Amino acid sequence: MEKILFIGFLAFWFLGCETSEKLENFEKMRIITWNMQALFDGQETGREYDDYRASAGWTEEKYRGRLNTFALGLKKISDPPPDILGLIEIENSQVLADLAEAFEKSGKNPYNWRFFGANPGGALGLGVLSRIPFEGTFLHSITINGETPPRPLLEIWFRVKDAPFVCFVCHWKSKLGGDDETETLRKASARLILRRLRELRQEYPAIPVIILGDLNENYDEFYRKSPRVLALLPDDPEAAELAGSAQSDFLILSRKTPPEPEHFPEDSLVFYSPWSEISDAGSYYFREAWERIDHFLLSPGLFDETGWEFSDCQVVQEEAFLKADKPYGYNPRTGGGVSDHLPLLLTLTLR
Repeated sequence: MEKILFIGFLAFWFLGCETSEKLENFEKMRIITWNMQALFDGQETGREYDDYRASAGWTEEKYRGRLNTFALGLKKISDPPPDILGLIEIENSQVLADLAEAFEKSGKNPYNWRFFGANPGGALGLGVLSRIPFEGTFLHSITINGETPPRPLLEIWFRVKDAPFVCFVCHWKSKLGGDDETETLRKASARLILRRLRELRQEYPAIPVIILGDLNENYDEFYRKSPRVLALLPDDPEAAELAGSAQSDFLILSRKTPPEPEHFPEDSLVFYSPWSEISDAGSYYFREAWERIDHFLLSPGLFDETGWEFSDCQVVQEEAFLKADKPYGYNPRTGGGVSDHLPLLLTLTLR
């Protein structure tokens, strides 16, 4: 018999805010999701990866150098810098504070709001930096039959000019250990999102929802190997037949805007994936192949011509983030590089 432990709690941090006057003319929003490749701080606690220990040559100076590289790169993406940063693979909340502070070295720090979450004992977590005030934040985790996904789910509520939206920040289980062997934990993360979305649907049926982060599953994963039920499925007749009638532990991706089920039951939760219109091959390069495992998944509420609307999504090809046209992965021994993932940039406009 399946046993499920569901944990969710409110964690609302007030760290300053943009005044209502500053947000009065706010009609375009830029959101980044970025796996920052093991952004450990300069203090050793014993949970760090081997390459990020003092015995391997890891230092406070290298840590500060990484922060400055990230801050300078993010500033080049847009002016002003992106409004919300969903950051994957960071060690703790102090890293968020230090990254925000790094912006002040070359100008004003725009990020007065921050939120971090990690599972107890985890080496790395995920967090958000924002110049838009939080309305509320939740941290969720799930255990199924004694197994817990390695990272929790962050839920953050925003509201600008009376137009609310919700972001779910994710980092699903990697394929280390085998694609099929680790799929159960990615499905557990999908199940957690579905449960929370169904709760929200009862009270806020049309609220715009953005699922973002590194899901460790390609947008087109279903077509890359023999067809099977994955945590991400296309709205495809073969996928619908394999999955059956109940949407229990998978998210459905559509190429249509607004996203709505075509081959799955009409009460299914379906999301639009901008990968269907992005020309870039991917945001992550692994074993001589591009992957599309970093995501923005968008609910129908971002296509109803009221409030926040989807405008554009792109892979950020900033020169500093690349080496030989591939992500310039960080090397903790030399201090060179940035991250083995490229950031994705989502643009929304206010109708």
